[in-house]
Amino acid sequence: MTASTASDSRPGSLRIGVIGLGTMGWPMAGHLRAAGHRLASWARSPERARRAAEAGIELYASPAELARGVQVVVTNVTSTDDVEQVLLGEQGVVHGAAAGLLCIDHSTIAPQGARRIAAELARRGVGFVDAPVSGGERGARDASLSIMVGAAPGDFERALPLLRLLGSTVTHMGACGSGQATKLCNQLVQVVTIQAIAEATRLAAAEGVDAQRMLQALGAGFAGSRMLDLMGPKMASRDFAAGIQARLHAKDFALALAAAEHDGLQLPALRVVHEQLQQLMRHGWGNDDTSSLLRVLEQGRQPPAA
Repeated sequence: MTASTASDSRPGSLRIGVIGLGTMGWPMAGHLRAAGHRLASWARSPERARRAAEAGIELYASPAELARGVQVVVTNVTSTDDVEQVLLGEQGVVHGAAAGLLCIDHSTIAPQGARRIAAELARRGVGFVDAPVSGGERGARDASLSIMVGAAPGDFERALPLLRLLGSTVTHMGACGSGQATKLCNQLVQVVTIQAIAEATRLAAAEGVDAQRMLQALGAGFAGSRMLDLMGPKMASRDFAAGIQARLHAKDFALALAAAEHDGLQLPALRVVHEQLQQLMRHGWGNDDTSSLLRVLEQGRQPPAA
């Protein structure tokens, strides 16, 4: 593994195509532009296309057309299917790509999907880097993301100067798919911890213990963590406004569960929290914060599946 920090030198100017200008993608694109890179885009959403055009980003009619005019394509979309569609679909990047194009994907997708995409692009002479991120919207705005990378060594070296513009830590985990596998490990630790905080908050309430004081006590000991500091106060004050929408964690846990089943693993905490997230989704709280796992516990019984 190779780790790098954001203190390294910045690269020269490149023409970069960006696909996915949402909550994370927009500030990340801004950092690339601020470094002097020239951006172009294809955007499925009319609203995002309009915002890009107003910012002076040149727009193309399809991912394939975008690929013809750039040296690097950066994607930041939602699902494995979305990445496959924009890179390999009927109007995908691969149909306009010249040999030597580099694709960097910041989405969180299935490790096997990343390997499949990398293999197909490699047959066309196109490099692929799976580079999912951790740090949320604030990390994207502050360029303080943790970036977990799966790539061939040469592709990683090509991508590294750009990744350094986006994250405070960039770690090369190994071959394609290993970045995604590491991101799923990240999500497993993160959301199981959120579930534990929800259960602790629920237990404290049942025992008549003040939640805020409980959090202070836990934070001073071995239970202290970044996630406790973030999610504990939200639960104690019943602030369920989305920092990270729970539906995204539910999506990631489904990927983690599928990976565990593919590998023949029994991971009981993963399975239990996956079911809690599914209950959260059935309650209609997918667009709220994952701190809503507390509300699932308070319901006691899940509603019937649709």
